[in-house]
Order: sequence, then C-alpha cells, then structure tokens
Amino acid sequence: MLLRNYQEVAVGDLLADSMKLFGQTGPKKLVFRAPTGSGKTIMMAEFLKSLVECPEFGVPLAFIWTAPRKLHEQSKVKLEKYYENSRALECSFFEDLDDRQINEGEILFFNWESIRQENNVYIRENEQDNNLSTVLERTKDAGHEIVLIIDECHYHAKTELSHNIIQMIAPKLTIEVSATPAMEYPDEIVSVPLDAVKVEAMIKKSVFLNADFSNVVHGQRISSELAASTDEIVLREAIKKRNEIAAAHSQAGTSVNPLLLIQLPDRHAQADEDLKVRIEQLLKDQHGIAVENGKLGIYLSEDKENLENLTRNDNEAEVLMFKQAIALGWDCPRAQVMALFRQWSSPVFSVQTIGRLMRMPEPSIGHYRNDLLNHAYVYTNLDDIQIKEDIGKDYVTIYTSHRIKDYKPIQLSSVYRKRHREETRLSPLFIEIFLKAADEYGLAKRIKTEGQKVQPSFIAEFEAADVDTLAGRQLRGTIKLDEASGMDLQRLFNYFVRKNLSPFYPEERSIGRVKEAIYGFCRSQISLDFFTHFEDTLNVILSEENQRHFANVLDAAKEHYKIETQKRQAQLTVKADWEVPERMTFGADHIPSEVTKSVMSPFYHDNRWKTEKAFIKFLDLPQNNVLWWFKNGERDATFFAVSYQKHGTRFPFYVDFIVMLTDGRIGLFDTKSGRTIEDSVEKSDGLQHYTAKNRSQKVFGGIVANTDQRNFAGRWMVFSGKGEDLRVGDFSNWDLLEI
Repeated sequence: MLLRNYQEVAVGDLLADSMKLFGQTGPKKLVFRAPTGSGKTIMMAEFLKSLVECPEFGVPLAFIWTAPRKLHEQSKVKLEKYYENSRALECSFFEDLDDRQINEGEILFFNWESIRQENNVYIRENEQDNNLSTVLERTKDAGHEIVLIIDECHYHAKTELSHNIIQMIAPKLTIEVSATPAMEYPDEIVSVPLDAVKVEAMIKKSVFLNADFSNVVHGQRISSELAASTDEIVLREAIKKRNEIAAAHSQAGTSVNPLLLIQLPDRHAQADEDLKVRIEQLLKDQHGIAVENGKLGIYLSEDKENLENLTRNDNEAEVLMFKQAIALGWDCPRAQVMALFRQWSSPVFSVQTIGRLMRMPEPSIGHYRNDLLNHAYVYTNLDDIQIKEDIGKDYVTIYTSHRIKDYKPIQLSSVYRKRHREETRLSPLFIEIFLKAADEYGLAKRIKTEGQKVQPSFIAEFEAADVDTLAGRQLRGTIKLDEASGMDLQRLFNYFVRKNLSPFYPEERSIGRVKEAIYGFCRSQISLDFFTHFEDTLNVILSEENQRHFANVLDAAKEHYKIETQKRQAQLTVKADWEVPERMTFGADHIPSEVTKSVMSPFYHDNRWKTEKAFIKFLDLPQNNVLWWFKNGERDATFFAVSYQKHGTRFPFYVDFIVMLTDGRIGLFDTKSGRTIEDSVEKSDGLQHYTAKNRSQKVFGGIVANTDQRNFAGRWMVFSGKGEDLRVGDFSNWDLLEI
C-alpha cells in the first residue's frame, strides 16, 4: 500500500519516539492520536513492521494488540492483509500461540472486555496452565520485550481493573491509539493533524450540519432552524440529500451508492422501540425504502437485516438504521448522510457520532470534481447541539454561503500548485536518474565482479564492568562466517537500501525503486540478472569493496532527484476559466456580517484583519460603482491566484479581493498595512504583470492601503508601480483608488 505523506511522517515519528523510549529505564507510555479515517491501523502496521525490521534496534519484541468489542478481529484481518507479502509479523489469537508464548515478531490480538473479566478462560488458572499470566511469563523468559497496543483506548484504559491488567502484562512500552486519547501523563505523543488528512483527500472536507437551514452559534452551542421540525421533515431532508448525492455519483460515472445512516438512541425503552417502528413505516410508505426490497438495512442487537456486503460501494441498501454500538471501528466509506432525531439522548457532536461519515468512498481517487460529493451531511431536530473539540470545530460546517443568482461568468486565468509526492518518496524517475549517475561515476569500471563474497559477522562475548561506559560506543562483529545464506543476503541488502535512503522515508515503494535501479544497472552494465543470479548479484553489490561505490552513486542520484522534484514542485498549473465558487462553507470561527455588495450571500468573516474589514466598508459605499466583490481564499484551484517569482521559484499569490465594477472592469486588490507593504515586493510585481497581460478583460488592480493605517479613516490608495519602489508610509508614488 502506498502511504500518504502524513502517514509516512507519523510512522517515522512513532519509530523515533519508540526507539528513544526503549533506550530509557522503566515502562514507558506513548500516545498515537490520529483522526478517524486517517488510516490509524495501516500506520500502526507499517510502524510495527519498521520497528521489527530496524537493524539499529536489536531488541526481540512480542506484541499484544487489544481493542474493545470485536474491533480486535477487524484489526487482525487488516494487519494480516498488510503483511501478506512481507510476512514481517505473525498475527495470532490466543489459541494460535505456539508453546504458550508470544514469539518474536508475533502479535497476539485480544478483546479488551474479555480479558477484563476475571473469570475469563484466558485469565483464570486452568489444568492446561494455558492462561495469560503463563503466556506472559514464558514470553519474557524467552527474552522478548512486550509492546502493548491499546486500540480505541478511550473506551477502556482508565478503569482500575484496566490498570491492573496493564500492570500484569508489564509491557516495556504501552501505545494508546485513538482519535480521542485518554491516557494520562504519556512520555511521548505523536499526532496526525486533521488538515493533513483532508489535504490528502482521505476524508471528506467537512460535515454539513443541517445544510440549507439557518444555524446560530451561542458560545459553545448551536441552535438550528430545523430544531422546530418533526422527525418526518428531518427524514425527508436527509433522503433528499442522499438522492441528490446518488444522482451526482451517477453523473460522475462512479459505482458508489451513498448510504443514509439513521442513528437510534442506545437505550431500550418502549419509546425508542416506537421510534424505530415509526421511522420504518415512514421510510416504507413515503419513500419506498423497506427491508423487503433490499433498500433498508437494520443493525440492532435484536434485529439484523440486509447486512451482507453492506459496506460495498455498489450495495443496493440506501438506508441503515443502527445504534451507537455499530459506530466503533465500523468502516463504510459510502456512508455520507446521517439523521438524528430529537429522542436521541446526547446533544454532543463528537468524533464517535460523525466519524462514520468522514471517509471518502474511493481513497485512490480522493476528492471528486463535484464538491457535493466531498462533504458529509447531518440532519437533526435536536434543540441544543454542542460540538466537541475532539472532531475539531473547523471540521463541522455550520454556515453555508451561496453565489448570487445574477452572477455572470468572468473566466479569469488563475494558477495553483499541484501536490507532488515525489518530495518524500521516490517515483520511477529515480531509476532513470540512478542509471545516469552510475554512468557519470563510472560505476561499472570501479566495482569488482569476480569472486565477490559477503561474510557477515557477529559479536562474540562482550562484558562491560560499567554500563555507563557503553554510551556512544559501537560494537563491531569480531567473528566472520564463511558465507551468507540467501536470506541473510536479502536482509543485508534491505538494510543497505534503508540506510542509504535518507532523507527519503524508507517505505516499501521507495525501497523498491532503489532495488529496481540497482538491479537494472547490474543487468545492463555487468550482465548479472537478479532473477537468475540472485546470490551472485547481491554478493557483488554488498561486498566490502563495492558497497561504498554503490552508496556514492545513490548519494549523487538522490541529489539529482531532489533538484528535479523541486523543479516540478515549483511549476504552477494554469486554470484558464476560474469563476467565483458557487458555494462556500464556514465553521464556528466565522460570524455573519451585514454587507450589501458581496457576491456570496450571506457573507461570513472571521474578523482577523482590520484592514480587510475596513476595505469591505469602503467597497460597500453606495457612491462606489461596485457591482459585487468577492473575499478570496488561499487554497488550491478553488480560489483565484496570480503567479509571482521569489528566489527563482514561482508561487501562487491569492489576492484578497476580486471586485466587479458596473462598467465591466475587474479589480484585483490585496490589502496591506504597515510592514506588510514592504514584504509585498515580488507579489506586487506578479500582480502588475498579470494585469498588463490581461488588459483585454479590463483587469486592473494592485496592492491597496489606507493613508491612515491605524483607524483607516484616510484615503484608499493603489500601487501599480515597480515593487522595488514600495515604501512604508510613503504614498507619493501611489494612486488614489477611484471606483
């Protein structure tokens, strides 16, 4: 599996922190915090693989993976699939263990609730002496350090019994994994930012709360126009949105059938049963959705219907009724709409409530062209809603602004920067660069190919009177073997590649690129085909005399590769027909503002910059010939940018305002004040170059500032000269902005 950038960073941080903690005395605790949908299990799988394969580590490790409910079974399936080819670790249940111990490189998967029960078969003593305490004792007697992974730790890691179990396991390292960790006083914390996961299009951009209905924020709580509605109206709006998304998927040519989740209260009161019956009847009578026609799935402890292949993107079920119990660890990326009714007990929107909606249905594609498909939608008539910090207030969309109906297309040429993963991993381009570097270095002439043999060594007996004297020392092998086995050669080659990959993260794809490059060289330049002369090829590459030459070529190739990828990163993509977005969304950090000429209605602003706020007042003046104005954003192709150059590299400059005048002219203005004026030299030149190039579209503009930079009560001026002539407080070479 190709890891995303943020996943590689997280795995690297986990590995570095774990190695640091293992070097310290006593049991240690590590928290791994990652948002729902970020691929926590995959990151942990790669981290554990890196840990056991790290030659610098050298400690034999055995693992215990615990999780609540049946999540441990799902995790075992995922990790087995991940290790299917590498066989890096063995995944086992209790009954799979050999000789009643956890072997080196083996993961024992446990259901946390079961081991918390003192009378459980795995806990209590038995005639076969086959219980957890025996397994732990035998594992430690074999010289294995134990790493305990507690998945979804917030569910079970804080009770007294849980602490007793952890003490009994006595791991060297405990790693708690969750979107909402509960561990107190961890030694290290590794966190994955929510924004990084969104940028990689692994999860949806946001969750809309009661889309197209008015929402009002009161401190930490939200009230909504939909709160006064009946369950019937909430259900109607949710199904309407699901059908709208389904039509958009069909138009996009995908096979995704979006799923509406109806979450029922977790209680078992008669009123809750009545709600279930009533919702089923409404679905059947008003919307033609029923268990009988396969469009309704039910996932309740006492009632399960149409669940087979439910998580497949093309499954025919359109609605699933469930309780909170399903939410933990349940993956169904096609789930995109949720309905919650007033009878639902908790008014708190947390990651456990809406986490099931966050995943994108086709991660390999990521976000779709139609932005409707890149968001999730929650409809509820709850009177009082609180959004917990664990989901990030910026993830829940409370406000929506729409482009005015009489907007006419402007088709401006804009630029944006495409993301390039080559910065952190090696692409096929590296193979070409390596072969060229090998040719320039004269590698084929420098290496010896006859009689090359790798002789691995191991450390003979070593004793230190004082352990402190070992600090910083490197122990070298003193006894050499006559020859290395095929397995030894492969491991040594893997280590050689990993060691020489820095600064690129040694994930499988990058390691594979280096191997492919070296194999290609051997095949074409010294007539050694890896597939037919496996051991001969590796003996030549890894011999003491040849290793340094291959390492030198790798260093040169990496330098050339970095230069080439930086060139690509500097390239901007042109969008020839940019338009003002049809819709914009905002979280609780924005507030509605009373304006008259905004092209987006209603207009929401975060009020961070006084200069922008003052300029908006100026644009809204009745005497100004402004038809509309647009407050621009600062990301990707969604918003407008011009190109500018700094230190030889091109960047996108997202100007603050696009202004349409009544005479058809389009103004591009970026507001500045104080020292920020002098920091705009290159941006100003880029903007002036753009306006000169696009005069046929009546485009003009520049850096704008107020002569009264404290109270903004002076004149608004625009700079259209050369950037080098910009001066703070000197408006002698500026023009009065007349619109």
